[in-house]
Amino acid sequence: MITEPVAALADTLADDSLPAYVYDLTRLAEHARAVREALPPSVELYYAAKANAAPQILRALAPYVSGYEVSSGGELSHVHGAVPELPLAFGGPGKTEAELRRALDVGVHRFHVESASELRLLAELAADRGRVVEVLLRVNLPAGEGELGGAALAMGGRPSPFGLDPDGIVDCLPLLAEAAPALRLRGVHAHLASGLDAAAQLAVAARITGWARELSERHGLALTEVNVGGGMAVDYGRPGDRFDWAAYGAGLAELCAAHPELTLRIEPGRALTAYCGWYVTDVLDLKHSGGEAFAVLRGGTHHMRTPAAKQHDHPFTVLPREAWSRPWPRPEAHDEPVTLAGQLCTPKDVLAGRIPLPRLRAGDRVAFALAGAYAWNISHHDFLMHPAPGFYFLG
Repeated sequence: MITEPVAALADTLADDSLPAYVYDLTRLAEHARAVREALPPSVELYYAAKANAAPQILRALAPYVSGYEVSSGGELSHVHGAVPELPLAFGGPGKTEAELRRALDVGVHRFHVESASELRLLAELAADRGRVVEVLLRVNLPAGEGELGGAALAMGGRPSPFGLDPDGIVDCLPLLAEAAPALRLRGVHAHLASGLDAAAQLAVAARITGWARELSERHGLALTEVNVGGGMAVDYGRPGDRFDWAAYGAGLAELCAAHPELTLRIEPGRALTAYCGWYVTDVLDLKHSGGEAFAVLRGGTHHMRTPAAKQHDHPFTVLPREAWSRPWPRPEAHDEPVTLAGQLCTPKDVLAGRIPLPRLRAGDRVAFALAGAYAWNISHHDFLMHPAPGFYFLG
């Protein structure tokens, strides 16, 4: 549902100011506050900056998060510059020596180590600086039967470039002993999948936490932290359905009670910011081909790749515009399915396909919801060299 401030701005923008991303920071703050209040106080909430690292978004989240998870040297410098007062966790595969040096200089709070080679490099760099570095080993646990069946994207639970197999974690323990005191093992990190509902997320979190506790007891590690990842579901097909944060928080409270020696950490991205953003554009043309209606929009998937990446019809609201100044009849569609396509020279440039609409006309505006995460920042901006969208932050 489009918010009143976003709808009002969308109506006043000049045609040549479109397309535009419009973010409602008040809605973002309300949602982040509700998520924080649903979680046990002892659970740390980190925001995965890869979802949307706009400085305004990062600062709006700052009162409600414990820190930020970054996955590259570029994100590291950007997020540290925007919100230098909060801790950073540095994850992601293939960290370069330059990135690790930068992370040490900035004072990253936690390193999520992905391989034995990365562990050796980090130990060498930390020792050279006389630093004590806190690490979590990223584990790729095999998925339980049916555990990831509802996942939109599996990052682990099967052969993967991400993290270490359980045996690989054990193999790293002697390396950590050799690297002491430069490296200090705090716990484990796991992110197995994205797009899971609350019940599935809790099942995964319980298994990760149980495995970490068993590892700690078996090897006398005295681990104190478990990061169970993010990936909370956002349903683009049913935008009114939300991840059940209350149920998830209650389940995490039980998990914390069962493992009082461990601090649990989660790192959602999309599920925090998706709902605060809209991609607003207008209908340049509306035509029929082979008996089907096509609305050609200003912009397209080079600005908002989400529907192409996830292969869905993106939810939207039509914002009718009555003015029509052209001397020819206004192209329109009535009570029929319409495909909303962009300006790119490819049939894949579709934001929503064959959506039944009572009316859509050239000159009307369209606001695509759930555009606050993995939208502009994952798009192929320079293809065909169309102008970039505008960006507006309300609240």
